[in-house]
Amino acid sequence: MRAEPAHQHEIVSQLLFGEAVEFLEKGNKGWLRVKCLYDNYEGWVTATHLMETDQQSAFNNSIAGDWVNTILQNGKPMHIPFGAMLPPNEVVHAGSFEWNLTGVKRVVPQPFSEMQFLSIAHTFLNTAYMWGGRSVFGIDCSGFAQQVYKHFGIAIPRDAYLQAALGEPLGFLQEAKLGDLAFFEEPDGRITHVGILLSAQEIIHASGKVRIDAIDSQGIISSDTGLRTHTLRIIKRFI
Repeated sequence: MRAEPAHQHEIVSQLLFGEAVEFLEKGNKGWLRVKCLYDNYEGWVTATHLMETDQQSAFNNSIAGDWVNTILQNGKPMHIPFGAMLPPNEVVHAGSFEWNLTGVKRVVPQPFSEMQFLSIAHTFLNTAYMWGGRSVFGIDCSGFAQQVYKHFGIAIPRDAYLQAALGEPLGFLQEAKLGDLAFFEEPDGRITHVGILLSAQEIIHASGKVRIDAIDSQGIISSDTGLRTHTLRIIKRFI
């Protein structure tokens, strides 16, 4: 999804395989402005990236459970990422397309457990940072938080500053538990970064790559250099 209807403009987010959109506006040269129905995020995509399906084939039944999942599109291999949405049936037809999902591992959103939460978060470790990314093929900080929470049936907004407006605030870092979100600010006060707390001493976040660093009441300290990289603003609890 791009900020404006042209390929040279900024990528603001991504639509994962199986996510539904609402059509908002038609632009030139096949560009469409759409709203992702998962997080209400808006952006421009090309019409060739979308396909209309019937209501019975809605891709909201389960989640692709392997790091990379191979399906067949018109008999040819197609790779979809961990967290992509899957339909209830294994074969889906839309226009001239047929998708065969036979054998793909499926998971459904589940109640929070510490072991499972750590497993999902660690699945993204070392994923390369990509502005606007939302998958193990490339992800940004808020996309990482959003995708981990998705596996527990908790839908949070797309951007860090929007996420920070929700949740229950904590007064002190020492109160933090696994799964709490920590938000970080720029010198002008803008919230531009988010990470998932593993404890009151460690955080997993997307910065260059998905990584685990130390945290204290002032912010994040790089485990590689020992230097402070982000300034802590607020901690929120969603679970």
